[in-house]
Amino acid sequence: MPAFDLIIRGGTIVDGTGAERFTGDVAIKDGLIAQVGEVRGDAAREIDASGKVVAPGFVDIHTHYDGQATWDQEMAPSSWHGVTTVVMGNCGVGFAPAKPDRHEWLISLMEGVEDIPGTALAEGITWDWETFPEYLDALEKLPRTVDVGTHVPHGAVRAYVLGDREQPGAVPTDEDIEVMSAIVEEGVRAGALGFSTSRTVLHKSVDGELVPGTTATPEELVAIGKAMGRAKDAGGYAVFEMASDLQRDWNEFEWMGKLSREAGIPVTFAALESIAKEMPLAEQIETMRAENDNGANIVAQIALRGNGIIMAWQGTVNPFAFRPSWQAIKDLPWAEQKAKLLDPAFKKQLLSEPNDYSEAPMDIIGVVMVITQGWALQYEMDPDFDYEPDETASVNARAKAAGVDPQEYAYDMLCRDDASGFIYLPILNYAEGNLDFLVPLQHADDTVNSLSDGGAHCGTICDAASPTFMLEHWVRDRKRGDRITLENAIKRQCRDTAVLYGLEDRGVIAPGYLADINVIDMESLRLGRPWLAFDLPAGGKRLLQKADGYVCTIKNGVVTFEDGKWTGETPGGLIRGPQRAELAEAAE
Repeated sequence: MPAFDLIIRGGTIVDGTGAERFTGDVAIKDGLIAQVGEVRGDAAREIDASGKVVAPGFVDIHTHYDGQATWDQEMAPSSWHGVTTVVMGNCGVGFAPAKPDRHEWLISLMEGVEDIPGTALAEGITWDWETFPEYLDALEKLPRTVDVGTHVPHGAVRAYVLGDREQPGAVPTDEDIEVMSAIVEEGVRAGALGFSTSRTVLHKSVDGELVPGTTATPEELVAIGKAMGRAKDAGGYAVFEMASDLQRDWNEFEWMGKLSREAGIPVTFAALESIAKEMPLAEQIETMRAENDNGANIVAQIALRGNGIIMAWQGTVNPFAFRPSWQAIKDLPWAEQKAKLLDPAFKKQLLSEPNDYSEAPMDIIGVVMVITQGWALQYEMDPDFDYEPDETASVNARAKAAGVDPQEYAYDMLCRDDASGFIYLPILNYAEGNLDFLVPLQHADDTVNSLSDGGAHCGTICDAASPTFMLEHWVRDRKRGDRITLENAIKRQCRDTAVLYGLEDRGVIAPGYLADINVIDMESLRLGRPWLAFDLPAGGKRLLQKADGYVCTIKNGVVTFEDGKWTGETPGGLIRGPQRAELAEAAE
């Protein structure tokens, strides 16, 4: 019998702790890392990792696979980018608890907030649960390429307790808050890793209504936090996650600090440089740190690139969406749309028309105008597109160099490659046309790399590729400012994210830890061109993006992806509560 199940030989090991890289072997037995360094003995299989990076599997703590995880074993696109663990149920939206008469309502909430096709969710979800513990049981039935953990979502909890009283601005009674707190406590005791809510006016249902929890009082939120603290004291684990506009007069950090101190749990929030936030990112971090200096544990989740819209003719938004000619063809089958778009007469007519904003949502009219007129902020997506583009890559600059009007240049860009061209518009998290403001946050212990939104925003972004972008751009290729070290990048996307959610059995290459590992060819690592697929249930659409350079991804000692292709193996499962490395525990 071989001594080990798998040995990875001669790789450059970046172990996830931030320690300096070294050359060595990794031996795997029974789903765990057995030896690291010079491994003597044989294995059922060996992988030659000479010249390659050997790193832990990535832990992505901000995803929205709540529906997809009930039917999909591959868990793309996150699994294509070295992710071996996802945490979902973020931003207060999810599908449990759920009374039977609320299924469509919860789908409309997810569709509105996270841009996941409602038809896909309606066809794909089986709804063989009502309570949150029953939802966990349902998730546990399906093996996957990755492990999944989840939050109890505020929207579902409020809808379950308040029923028809759940309207924008609804104020729950003390009894309602007590029941909601009990549901959250039950969920955490059953294995949820936390609770999530949303307090941003950008998050709305498909009917345009604010999501539940947007106007919740600090009393409601702190009461729920204390319930999470009780579950934690009983052996569970609880993180309070939030998206918010962080208006100064809301005093969000004040109640976040109070909640964290009184409940004894971490609070984490989406920290972005955003036109929707009154507080600049620097002020968000400063205010957070003032609370942490007073005994709180608040952690900022930061994105590594601009939160942008990928615009195209098909399946997503485009800069000409408010021209009458586009409105006349927008509901036609794609083949008919494409024929019109490639017709010079149609192009001439459309470009002669002004934008008609009469039907545009007035609460986001500023964003609409940037989409339809902001040529200086829109960038041509070349084959080797740099997601930190400077002004020379803008539609304005390219049009000027070509001697044509910007709108005509944009139109022609979208018509390239048989009308499959893309334009990138970073609306959020792109301060002064670069990413320099993120550099100091890459070296801070109170921030984590996050906000990929894996599984969400199917028709506008594709940031599930964030771990690949981190390595390709921030570690290897960045030209416009400081880079970060490979050791720091791996630590931030593996160990740091895992520890925040109590997952202390992964994110490190050391004996006793889960054998969740990536073997990466850093020289050939490269993000591919996005494309629009219609592969969700009911033919639902989603933007996807693959990458070259992942030699293999290993989950629980089993190779799940080789050279970017799924092996068909599904060693992943459901995470219930905090986890610890077996050998580390035994050593204590």
